Amino acid sequence: MEIDVVLPCLDEEAALPWVLERMPAGCRPIVVDNGSTDGSVKVAAGFGAQVVVEPRRGFGAACHAGLLAATGDIVAFMDADASLDPRQLPRVTEPVAAGDADLMLGRRITRSAGAWPPHARAANALLARRLRRRTGAGVHDLGPMRAARRDALLALGLSDRRFGYPLEMVLRAAAAGWRIAEAEVDYLPRAGRSKVTGTVRGTVRAIGDMRRVMRENA
Repeated sequence: MEIDVVLPCLDEEAALPWVLERMPAGCRPIVVDNGSTDGSVKVAAGFGAQVVVEPRRGFGAACHAGLLAATGDIVAFMDADASLDPRQLPRVTEPVAAGDADLMLGRRITRSAGAWPPHARAANALLARRLRRRTGAGVHDLGPMRAARRDALLALGLSDRRFGYPLEMVLRAAAAGWRIAEAEVDYLPRAGRSKVTGTVRGTVRAIGDMRRVMRENA
């Protein structure tokens, strides 16, 4: 079973070595550069990762570019900032490979203080509660580590190219009758400052995108 791992990247030069060194056997990293001004592209290429350049800025744009570039049977997504351990990818890929789930999400469990700012944790909990009511899926975290089959993901026709992309994936998967499940993964302090959860402004922007996606997929 071939597995591609999409890593959206914006100025993650410091984190990429740790992430790419810990990639499990059988998982092929696809680093999607989304406008980095540091040495992210050079570092990724140096570690043998496939590098995709996505000039259109946006988290969803980077994720979807990676999905389009992937060729594996299963595609996983995770952040490239060292907040998630690639060695735990099998927790989300193996149930999909075994046919036990159609979409697996990594439910983040903090392992140290400061990994998940209170404002971001509260916003995530509220969103997860709304998702459970809307879809009936037992979702407790709209986490960035996730996995599904490539062809099925492409068939969802995901259109958001901003921070609403992960939410749209869950909403459309639920509407299509997918089996959605979670597995716990460690959530670690990221390298550098987050573009989203690291600031209240970034969190507000993400919430705005997700509200829009909720309306558009009602």
